[in-house]
Amino acid sequence: MGLRRIGKRIVFELEGGLFLVLHLMIAGRLRWLASGAKAPGRISLAVFEFDNATLLLTEAGTKRRASIHLVEGEAALAAMDPGGLEVLEARLEDFAARLKADRHTLKRALTDPHLFSGIGNAYSDEILHRAKLSPFAQTSSLPDEDVKRLYDATRATLAEWTERLRREAGADFPEKVTAFREGMAVHGRFRKPCPVCGSPVQRIVYAENETNYCARCQTGGKILADRASRACSRRAGRARSTSSTEGRSLLLPGSRARF
Repeated sequence: MGLRRIGKRIVFELEGGLFLVLHLMIAGRLRWLASGAKAPGRISLAVFEFDNATLLLTEAGTKRRASIHLVEGEAALAAMDPGGLEVLEARLEDFAARLKADRHTLKRALTDPHLFSGIGNAYSDEILHRAKLSPFAQTSSLPDEDVKRLYDATRATLAEWTERLRREAGADFPEKVTAFREGMAVHGRFRKPCPVCGSPVQRIVYAENETNYCARCQTGGKILADRASRACSRRAGRARSTSSTEGRSLLLPGSRARF
C-alpha cells in the first residue's frame, strides 16, 4: 500500500491496481483512532480498518462536499488530475507561462487547480501578502519583476508551511487541521495588525470565501470593494428609507385615502 497526492486529493495505492482517492474539501477530516474505537455517527463518512488502528473520514456541517472515489489503473487516476502546475517543481518560465495563459485576477489564478496545484484560499492570501501584490491585479498585465516576485513568494510560502506543519505533527498523525493558523500574516486575521506594517488586515467576502490582505503593503493603501460591507450598507439604507416613511400615508395612483 502506498500514498501519494494529486493536487489537494489524497491517493491511497491499494492492491490490484486500485486507487482510493479522497478530497477533504473544506470540512473533511481524517482521524486516526485506536482499533475498534467507535466512530461518531453523524459526521462519519467512511471507516478504514487496519490491523492496529482505524482511519476515519469525517465531515462536519450540513453540506457534504468531501468525496471518495475508487478507480482502477494509472490512466483512471490521471483522469482525476485537474492539471495544475506543481510550483515547487516548476521553473520560473513555466510558472510565468501558466500565470499569463489567460486573463484572471491573481487570487483566482492561484486558487484555480487547473493552473496551480494545491494552493487554495488560505495560502494564496499568504503568498500575495509576501509578494506585496493585490489580489485583484490582472495576470495578463503583470510586469516581469512582479511575476518573479510572485514565483519566489509562492515557493517560499509553500515550502515554509510544509516544513512547519510537518515539524508540528512530528511522528504523530496530524491533528487540528485548519486553514486558520497561528503565525499567518493575513489569512483569517481581519482587522488585526499586519505583521509587516501594523495596518489593520482587510477582507473581501464573496460567496462562501474570504480574501484577506493588507492595503498598505499590497494595494498602495486602497481598500478593495467588499461585498459584505456593501450588503450591510444597502440593508442600512433600506432601514433608513423605511423609518423615514413612518407616520405618513403612502397612496398608490388612483387609490383613495379613508379617514
